[in-house]
Amino acid sequence: MNAYKYHSIVKENGIVELPKIPLPKGARVEVIILPEEENFEMMQAAESSIKFWENSTDDAIWNNA
Repeated sequence: MNAYKYHSIVKENGIVELPKIPLPKGARVEVIILPEEENFEMMQAAESSIKFWENSTDDAIWNNA
């Protein structure tokens, strides 16, 4: 299953607009609305890189535990 993530702002009367999505006309989709958390910037930082986990010293210690 492919997932597409977009951020939007709720407009008047609860309307949410999305950009053009890469699916064909008539495709069935499920939309889940999640309020943006106050820690959104932290979440973006956490999703942006996994370099933190690529640590050979830590890997060696963990593998020997």
